[in-house]
Amino acid sequence: MIAIIDYDAGNIKSVEKAFDLLGEEVVLSRDREEILSADRVVLPGVGSFGDAMENLNRYGLVPVIQEAAEKQIPFLGICLGLQLMFEESEESPGVKGLGLLKGKILHIPKQEGLKIPHMGWNSLHLQNQGRLFDGIPEETYVYFVHSYYLKADEPSVVKATTEYSTQIHASVEKGNLFGCQFHPEKSSTMGLKMLENFTNMNREGR
Repeated sequence: MIAIIDYDAGNIKSVEKAFDLLGEEVVLSRDREEILSADRVVLPGVGSFGDAMENLNRYGLVPVIQEAAEKQIPFLGICLGLQLMFEESEESPGVKGLGLLKGKILHIPKQEGLKIPHMGWNSLHLQNQGRLFDGIPEETYVYFVHSYYLKADEPSVVKATTEYSTQIHASVEKGNLFGCQFHPEKSSTMGLKMLENFTNMNREGR
């Protein structure tokens, strides 16, 4: 079973639909026991970093997410969900993220001819043998919608980058933790393949 964390964020339904297409059992939940008993946990989201952390705290989900990470349950953050996995964001100064991984979320630099938010299809440069990208070709195009981007502290966790005004860390992986700045659920066949790769990963101890 895949537990999608329900914290009043945008884009949850499209993620649920993508896993439905893959034939996976999915539950939207903010219940601790339900989340921790799941085989996979997904944190989607579109919106503000500060508002999202406020909601996660209000629903008591921050310690649940940290416990899921400690239990080595495969965990995937999508778009805002990826950003929340890190320590802080320029979007919401003074607001602490989940701190599951080290790094900061920065505003995409202005550049003549480029619109912000970064919205549309961009190609990925794959590196460091990310498990989400098993069977995915180099320069695969995926769908982005964001004004802020990840700069991870540890180069080894970065599994894909893209270029848009600057180098953007587009996907990360460390142990049971996975994150995509782009939307695999909106990225056609290749995006669904990435989600399928996530569902096929072994959970330690099972």
